Amino acid sequence: MKRQFYRSLLAGTLVLLAACLIQSCNKGKTPEWAAINKQVIKKNNVVGRVRKDFPKTGVKSNLADGKVDNINNLPELKLADGVSAKAYWGKGQLVSLITMEPNSFIPEKSVKGERFMFVFEGDVQELINGEYVSLKAITADSPDGTHGNLSKREFVYLQDGSKTAIKAGAKGAQIIEVYSPVPAEYLVMAGIDNIPKPVDMTFLSVKPTVEPNRVYDLDEIQFTELVPGSNARIVGGYGAQISVLRMDANAVFEHHIHPEEQVMIAMRGWIDEIILDKVVRMQKGDILYLPSDMVHGGHLGPYGCDAIDVFFPPRADYEAKRQGRMAGYHAIIPENATIQTVVDGGSKGPGLTFTEGPVWVNGKLYFSNMYFDANWNGSPAKSTLVEMDTDGTYRYILKGKRQTNGIINTAKNILLVCDMFGHRIVEMDTKGNVIKVVVDKYEGKSLDGPNDLVRDAKGGIYFTDPQFTADPVKNQPGRTAYYINPKGELIRILEPNAFAMPNGIALSPDEKILYINNTYDNETWWNVDSDKDNFVWAYDIQEDGTITNGRKFAQLNLTAEVLDREGRSSGADGMKVDASGNLYVCTYAGIQIFNPEGKFVGIINMPTHPVNCAFGGSDMQTLYITSFNKIYSIRTNMKGMTSPM
Repeated sequence: MKRQFYRSLLAGTLVLLAACLIQSCNKGKTPEWAAINKQVIKKNNVVGRVRKDFPKTGVKSNLADGKVDNINNLPELKLADGVSAKAYWGKGQLVSLITMEPNSFIPEKSVKGERFMFVFEGDVQELINGEYVSLKAITADSPDGTHGNLSKREFVYLQDGSKTAIKAGAKGAQIIEVYSPVPAEYLVMAGIDNIPKPVDMTFLSVKPTVEPNRVYDLDEIQFTELVPGSNARIVGGYGAQISVLRMDANAVFEHHIHPEEQVMIAMRGWIDEIILDKVVRMQKGDILYLPSDMVHGGHLGPYGCDAIDVFFPPRADYEAKRQGRMAGYHAIIPENATIQTVVDGGSKGPGLTFTEGPVWVNGKLYFSNMYFDANWNGSPAKSTLVEMDTDGTYRYILKGKRQTNGIINTAKNILLVCDMFGHRIVEMDTKGNVIKVVVDKYEGKSLDGPNDLVRDAKGGIYFTDPQFTADPVKNQPGRTAYYINPKGELIRILEPNAFAMPNGIALSPDEKILYINNTYDNETWWNVDSDKDNFVWAYDIQEDGTITNGRKFAQLNLTAEVLDREGRSSGADGMKVDASGNLYVCTYAGIQIFNPEGKFVGIINMPTHPVNCAFGGSDMQTLYITSFNKIYSIRTNMKGMTSPM
């Protein structure tokens, strides 16, 4: 009978499903939801995978199969004085959300199996290799004209037998621990008798993605695309695989199954989670246990959704995707490359405030030092133009006369500068002397505020004018971009307000494509909305320098703050193209990199919001980054484009 039943299940589109169901049956009795699951699989033509190495742990989840609950409904567990936790688990992985009061302490103990500890708020001292090491979380700022810190969430991975203890900082901490296997101490606190012996997970095929006893920043773990519209920072051990998800607004995830079990918590936004034949909305704090091979999917709302999934055992398909993403990223950014602070203009030299428009000329970096207050009010009298040596020593070559922005070079010692508040583009020498005004009017009226620019091999100049100046009355009908042809004629290449805020501009290496990005969109405080949203747009360049065939080229990742208000502001500012055609875009999320086809490669994580970047160094493989009062650098494997001479 069993053999006949098995053969019948192998027929048609349910070949893989059959094996999955048999696998589930081998672990115990058939679950109540199995019949509905089978119907939904057949109706939606769902195909799964099979794995034969599922460890038998003897542990049962404390959550009901496929039922959405909320973390607040779980009992509060006291781990120590001033330390409480809410915990949920599956057969082989446990997640504990821990609140530590100021200066509280979790006493020393030995790790059984493996444990990840993530700091999501505040700071702690963690005992690692016999010494207390600091781990902290920083919440990203809402960038303004004076500051824009990016987020940091540090974590550590400890293996079996490691000693651990945690001291909270003066403001307390919110941490998340992930264990595999499920620790006996939590089962005891839950009142479970006959605690099973822990199972060794080290035989499983997927190996840890991080080294034990080393502090990492979760925000430096590259996003891996799981399916279109879903990207995750994946961190894994032997038995638990953690997927910190960012799901795009309005994305759709079709019905699917996998043999690994999954526990999930929604952290931000919401998702209409498909579970079997029902749809249940999950919002912040909602939790879910999905047993092996249970059909699920999801529809995202306008805010998208952040969530944390923990799989047991780790998924080999996710690990393969992660490795593929890392290989692509490290082809551009070397594995050992880190962000270096070249100079902190808040504590060294004559002072920097809001750095912009870098360009490498004759072994030095030139850039604008703009003055803004927190409300983006500028002041040419407080702005400067700067020359910097490679050791970070810098000097003003122009002070208190202009609030400049984008800069390129056109000859050995000649700079082409966007005099933004002066409503013009000027040619200057590297001593700060104006040689001539290149352009200041369109159709007899003053430009509003040239922002960024790029030059082609013919001598033509493309530039954006997003009207980002304090003038209450604008001269031109809207935010736009222009082309100065080799004859010196000025051509408007975009309809006014086609972009909500056109900003960064760049050319492909063959100069056949012009890229333009969009800083703000869909914002109540911005007076233009457009269909450009959070995309870099590409245009084909015609013989006369005008553009055609506008299309979405690269989708920029948005930050949680922007998604929470249904905005589409990427914060996209300066961008550069390397000699291989890869595009680097400075955004709220860091420097986002895309290949020549517009496919996402990765993000260079930054301490603060990057404003603009430029290649430099003796081999043109160092990327210099302007960011408020600092200049950073990072080594790359790519050579940067140089301005045509």
